[in-house]
Amino acid sequence: MVLGFSIALIVFSLLLMLLVLMHKGKGGGLSDMFGGGMQSSVGGSSVAERNLDRITVVVGLLWFACIIVLGILMKVNN
Repeated sequence: MVLGFSIALIVFSLLLMLLVLMHKGKGGGLSDMFGGGMQSSVGGSSVAERNLDRITVVVGLLWFACIIVLGILMKVNN
């Protein structure tokens, strides 16, 4: 069971990194350094961006839940 949650944690970690990197830069910070500041945001976010936000939040919550479950399993096993 610990092995399964460890593998799920690795998969969610990689997926979360990918999803965060897919987000558009909002201006300021590192996104401007790499050329993200050149684009102007015209009135809000698109449907695709909102869906990407929702997917990122869900994967983040699943990642957090895996960490909690792994911590509980490790404590019970010791």
